[in-house]
Amino acid sequence: MLEVKQVSKLYGNDRGVHNIDFSMQRGEIVGFLGPNGAGKTTTMRMITGYLNPTHGQIWVDGHSMAENPKKARRKIGYLPETPPLYPEMTVQSYLRFIANLRDVPAREQKLRVGEAIDKLGLQGREKQIIRSLSKGYKQRLGLAQAILHQPDLLILDEPTSGLDPKQIIEIRQLIHELGENHTVLLSTHILPEINAICNRVLIINQGRVVLDERPEHLGRTMGETFEVSLEVKGPRERILNELRSLPSIGEVKEVDAPEAGAAAPTVSALESLEALEPVESATDEATDVPAAALSSAPVESVKLLVTSADRAEDIREAVFFRLASAGLPILAMKRESLSLEDIFLKLTTDEPADTSKEEGDTDA
Repeated sequence: MLEVKQVSKLYGNDRGVHNIDFSMQRGEIVGFLGPNGAGKTTTMRMITGYLNPTHGQIWVDGHSMAENPKKARRKIGYLPETPPLYPEMTVQSYLRFIANLRDVPAREQKLRVGEAIDKLGLQGREKQIIRSLSKGYKQRLGLAQAILHQPDLLILDEPTSGLDPKQIIEIRQLIHELGENHTVLLSTHILPEINAICNRVLIINQGRVVLDERPEHLGRTMGETFEVSLEVKGPRERILNELRSLPSIGEVKEVDAPEAGAAAPTVSALESLEALEPVESATDEATDVPAAALSSAPVESVKLLVTSADRAEDIREAVFFRLASAGLPILAMKRESLSLEDIFLKLTTDEPADTSKEEGDTDA
């Protein structure tokens, strides 16, 4: 659907983007991340034809942006960070105006405008002046103008910027629904949106792509060691011995282990007796007290962090079967992995202190 081949945009001070190279398939929702000034908005403006690259080629559904810009642009719906709205117009008149700009046939305009209003939840606001809309509804209207001509590719630059939490959830849901019929390139500074919406991540830093991966494969790409957090019920030493005897396990660490010399909490025999429910016998004779009632408290659980001996080996199955065969119940097991925030910081912390904006890239 989209091919960006060795695209560069250079300015006098050599700030810009350098040899950007990636492609998108139909139906993908790709998150485009990067710190301020990294070149995100410059790249998106080149994809949409607002800027011409210094070098390289951009193809949209087989149409070259340099050789057939009109055909290529017809395939694209673009929502800048600030929606291109006319505050003195009504919602309906604005969408009709956009339909004319987008060469939507006159006989189809009423239908297209109605579909966009329904899809973006603007019903009942057709006659409302745009300046009186809330920011959330302005974003909805911005999305409506972007999809009005039924493009194959949507370019969305910070679509949830400045919205309240409820509006953010609503716009995320709309973008997810739009992704069912469109290919979406989404730029955002809100990293949880990537996990919530996108099926692929592009990270750009200092004008270059430094990561292109699916969210579930990010840890493997970063060379992350396979780690599992465990909560196991049973004697501490026995659990540790069982796990450390597995050849696939490299290290076992206790989480929130009790301090040395600290006494473990116990339950008195009297408390245990009080906890027992009375048992009536057929002869009304006294019932023997089970020996367990006179013992100390039940064995508590142990929390552990277990690391694989081989960086990439999944050790969960081996851990499960070893502890199950030893009669040690696993109360919780979770794979620990780097968050998207950790990966983003790791890849972009080498950015120079000078974060001045690129020329013509005021909101990258």
